[in-house]
Amino acid sequence: MRDAMPALDWDKGGGLLPAIVQDARTRQVLMLGWMTPESLAATQESGLVTFFSRSRQRLWVKGESSGHHLKLVAIEADCDADTLLVTAEPQGPTCHLGRDSCFAGATGSALAHLDRVIEGRAASMPEGSYTTRLLAGGIRRIAQKVGEEGVETALAAVVEDDTALLGEAADLAYHLLVLLRARGLGLADLDQVLRARNA
Repeated sequence: MRDAMPALDWDKGGGLLPAIVQDARTRQVLMLGWMTPESLAATQESGLVTFFSRSRQRLWVKGESSGHHLKLVAIEADCDADTLLVTAEPQGPTCHLGRDSCFAGATGSALAHLDRVIEGRAASMPEGSYTTRLLAGGIRRIAQKVGEEGVETALAAVVEDDTALLGEAADLAYHLLVLLRARGLGLADLDQVLRARNA
C-alpha cells in the first residue's frame, strides 16, 4: 500500500496531513484526523488507523481507550498529495458522543447499513428475528420470497402510486440481500460486479 502511494506533500501542512476517514462499506464519512509520516507508517503496519494528536503531541490509535478501533481497508492520497482518504471498518461508534460519525449530518448508504444488519443477524441468528426465520427456512424459501416481492414491485409500478412502489422496492431489496447472505455473499460482492460492468 505504501509503495502505491505518491510522494506526499508533508511540507504544506508542517509535517501533518488531514486524513478523512470513510466507512469502507457504507461510504459514510466518519471523522477527520491528522497524520504524520510516523502515524501513517503505524497505520499501515498495524492495520489500525493511527493519528497524531495535536493536543497531546503524540501518536494515538483511534479507539485505544474505547475499543472502537478503525480497521484499515485502504489509504489513498488526493490529486495534490496533501490529503489522505482512509477507508476503514469501524469496530463500534467512531464519535465520542456515541454516533457512527463525528459529523451528525453525514449519512452513508442505507442499503449498505441494511446489509451489515443482515450480516449480523446471519452470524448470531437471534430468536424472534424475521431475518433469522428467513435464513432458517433455507435458500428455496428465500428465493420464493424474492420472486413474490419482485412481482409485487412490478405490479406496484403499474397500478400503485410512487409511495407504494418505493415500499415494494425496499421489500425486494431487503429480501435480495437476505438471499445473497444465505449464499455467503453480500452487497460488496454485488457492488464489485456492477463496478466491473461500468469499467
